[in-house]
Amino acid sequence: MSVSDDSVAWALELFDPLGEITTRKMMGGLCLYYETQIFAILSSDGTLFLKAKGDFAETLAATGARQFGAGGTQKMGYWTMPDDGLDDPETASAWARQTLENL
Repeated sequence: MSVSDDSVAWALELFDPLGEITTRKMMGGLCLYYETQIFAILSSDGTLFLKAKGDFAETLAATGARQFGAGGTQKMGYWTMPDDGLDDPETASAWARQTLENL
């Protein structure tokens, strides 16, 4: 299963205030880049994850964000977009800016 064209369009619209975003489909999902830096991934089921580590990962966790992980034990440095950013491009882009500042 691969990410749908509708999901790709939604993600690009969501991050429109951030500026030019480039994408690359990988392993059924989508990587999102700002100025060649990957900052988010979109899974094939339409879940949006932000790249995060350290204090910023803790900030995301405090919002209820869940960490991406294969098999429930192997965790990766990506966290679900907080709910307040899922329908609001300004908020989503603010979260993305924090992601980029903390990479």
